[in-house]
Amino acid sequence: MRRTTIAHNSLKILMAFALSACSGLQRDPLQVTVADIESLPGEGLEMRMLVKLRVQNPNDAPIEYNGVYLKLDVLDKPFATGVSDESGSVPRFGESIVSVPLTVSTLHVVLGAVGMLGGGPIEKVRYRMEGKLSGSAFSSTRFQADGELALPSTTSPKSTP
Repeated sequence: MRRTTIAHNSLKILMAFALSACSGLQRDPLQVTVADIESLPGEGLEMRMLVKLRVQNPNDAPIEYNGVYLKLDVLDKPFATGVSDESGSVPRFGESIVSVPLTVSTLHVVLGAVGMLGGGPIEKVRYRMEGKLSGSAFSSTRFQADGELALPSTTSPKSTP
């Protein structure tokens, strides 16, 4: 009976350590915004662009990454995806610029434009970004961001005679 009690207590202590270790891995989510977009040469029926993300780390430990994935939805529809083998680090309580080339299917652009035709003028476009900074086996950091982009006005200014 004594062996069972010792084994039972040892198991409880081991589980307590495991749970406390897992809670220490919890991090605040990254804050990710689009810092810049540059045009890249495309091929065939696709457009390419280089999206520069400003990644802010609100945590007390740096985030090391070796690879980036990004998915962009516009108006709740898939729009562009991209990957990069860029590696680096986002410092603790700091920020870094991470560049990801995205591929946009021209078909997505055409279908999106056709879908917007019937709805009247659009002043803002909703978007959603999802992605990850890939780390070692268990340290990939996922992120997401929602926002709106203001579109340039298509109305011409009124002239006064």
